[in-house]
Amino acid sequence: MTSPAEMESGKKFFGHPRGLSTLFFTEMWERFSYYGMRGILVLYLVNQVSGMGMSDAKAGAIYGMYTAGVYLLALPGGWIADRIIGQRRAVFVGGIIIAMGHFSMAMPSSVTFFLGLMLIVVGTGLLKPNVSAIVGDLYPEGGPRRDAGFSLFYMGINVGALAGPLIVGFLGENINWHLGFSAAGVGMVLGLIQYKMGLGHLGDAGHIRESQVSGIPQARRQLMIGIGVTVGILALIMVLQSLGVLSLELETVAQATGVIIVALAVSYFAYVLGFGGLDRSEKKRVVFIFFLFVGSALFWSGFEQAGSSLNLFAERLTDRNVFGFEAPASWLQSINPLFIIILAPVAGALWVKLGDRDPSIPVKFGAGLTLLGIGFFVLAWGATYTDGGNLVSPAWLVVTYFLHTTGELALSPVGLSSVTKLSPPRLVGQMMGIWFMGTALGNLIAGLVGGRMETLPVTQIFVTVGMFVLGSGLLFFVFSRPIKNLASDVR
Repeated sequence: MTSPAEMESGKKFFGHPRGLSTLFFTEMWERFSYYGMRGILVLYLVNQVSGMGMSDAKAGAIYGMYTAGVYLLALPGGWIADRIIGQRRAVFVGGIIIAMGHFSMAMPSSVTFFLGLMLIVVGTGLLKPNVSAIVGDLYPEGGPRRDAGFSLFYMGINVGALAGPLIVGFLGENINWHLGFSAAGVGMVLGLIQYKMGLGHLGDAGHIRESQVSGIPQARRQLMIGIGVTVGILALIMVLQSLGVLSLELETVAQATGVIIVALAVSYFAYVLGFGGLDRSEKKRVVFIFFLFVGSALFWSGFEQAGSSLNLFAERLTDRNVFGFEAPASWLQSINPLFIIILAPVAGALWVKLGDRDPSIPVKFGAGLTLLGIGFFVLAWGATYTDGGNLVSPAWLVVTYFLHTTGELALSPVGLSSVTKLSPPRLVGQMMGIWFMGTALGNLIAGLVGGRMETLPVTQIFVTVGMFVLGSGLLFFVFSRPIKNLASDVR
């Protein structure tokens, strides 16, 4: 079956449907804005001179809740696209809201700053899951060509993630924080312009399905009810806070959010296993997915400290002087996507070459967590040389990011793919939602751990995190066979 975009004869993008280029650059500019702003977020929050002058704990809580919110809102974002407006409109509307968020943060006001963060969370929840869904629609025939298309699309993500911190970081740290936030917004606007210009290349991909059209009015009512309930709860909390009935600190709210995410995930798994009407084989696979959820949350809780504790380490304890020029701390955020661009083809070729000797899913999770833990031990070693205010070479962070990236390549792609393979067919969407919840939980924990930089020795933080994730990786190795057996013949 020919993909819709290929109806335009002769127009290809590296041998793929021409529409892939539209989505490639849309996602590239969105990731430019996201990672560019994320690269300076914590630095701006804690800066005592030109920033908001917050404590590390408060800044870490904001970082954690923001990055967690981005992944949590992917669930309603996908639902809105599927039921009401379609993926194509969801991407455009989401991009507009993201740009509004960045420009709101560009204004020197705490009110507009936090409004901007909320807008970016909402906009990303609309854009991110749906732009990937449109990529899938370009390949209705499926197969290896679709996998290759997603690999090319993934490169767009990392090109944006590489460039964002370099440009936004330089403008934000060296000139003006709000100019950096503006640059992130400009990047998203550029993405929207080329997206609108390239819509013709998408064919019918991304439109709402005909089978869903009749249900739009009901879905809209459900959405309005959901928004009303959410706004009502938030308003009640604000009123109780203003009256002194509640006394909520940001750190407490962030910790409570983590508990809620865990409780929801555990309750969901318990419900599906107990009342989901699954047969014995399906139940075993759901238990397998539960282990992947735990491993994923643990991995991202360490990995996503790139924007919190590792970012603060780069700013405060790293010698960034290069021939008289002090490089922005956020520039080191570009090391991970650079390694991804270099190493992703190598990892893909390695798994293909191994063939039947390709490691099992739990072994790859164990490898990812182990490499993550070793990376933290390397940085803890480097941190021992910072006693007395000494600065260390950025090479310590580069090596750490190299190990973290190799761990990401071992765990992240296989985890995402495995959830789609292992889920009972009628629960695939819900299980993907649970996977995103694990990512959100990891991001939240990463922010909270980063907030300890002010109260605990740096070496102690990195050693503790390293021991925790390394121990988790070793458990995946030890129990890899019984976990693997839960998946039956799925690899």
